[in-house]
Amino acid sequence: MDKMLYVAMSGARESMVAQQAHANNLANATTTGFKTDLAQARAMQVFGEGLPSRVYAMTERPATDTGTGTLMQTGRDLDVAINGEGWIAVVAPDGSEAYTRAGELQINAANQLVTGSGLPVLGAGGIAVVIPPSEKVDIGNDGTISARPLGEGAAELLLVDRIKLVKPDDGTLFKGLDGLMHTAGNAPLPPALDVSLRSGYLESSNVNAVNELTEIIGLARQFEMQVKLMKTAEENSSAAARILQLS
Repeated sequence: MDKMLYVAMSGARESMVAQQAHANNLANATTTGFKTDLAQARAMQVFGEGLPSRVYAMTERPATDTGTGTLMQTGRDLDVAINGEGWIAVVAPDGSEAYTRAGELQINAANQLVTGSGLPVLGAGGIAVVIPPSEKVDIGNDGTISARPLGEGAAELLLVDRIKLVKPDDGTLFKGLDGLMHTAGNAPLPPALDVSLRSGYLESSNVNAVNELTEIIGLARQFEMQVKLMKTAEENSSAAARILQLS
């Protein structure tokens, strides 16, 4: 009974953790460039003095589904989408280099090129891109940023910088608590010349809303079953105590 209670308790606890992952996926079904967090459950033995005597459940988020979402045409000059594999390098909130596929770019009050959430976009030299006051800004397929300064003619184009695009090996990146992709130790990746952009497009989230909702319903049923097992363990323990009292 003690073992059954332990397994049911840990299973219910970790079902709630898995629920958080799937609920977060569902909440970001319409977030530009969002990548689905995966969840899995496995049995773990409890080690200590002597032989392992119990097994508990553990749910974890082992990886992120980096599959490409649908490219949506917006026609906006500063909207860009990665064409195939690759990532856009940005400055994370903690100051480290991180990576995203959310290409809804804009220019802030400090003339920096930033993402929709306000993170500075890095240039080819690993420095945040700064765009001078301009009438028009264009981003090429290779990430090259060109601008027409204020007061200049249509033929006067200024080459500002080139967005840093990277193409890491599979399994190199992991998603941090800030929602961005990071490398181990936040080591910067070198620019990749074979990554291209599509200007005027945005990449949708790769979340399958129907699948996430189905997983949430399944986990809710598992949680109910585990709570019932805990109740059954309590009833069995009470019955055994009564038998011992009679004896």
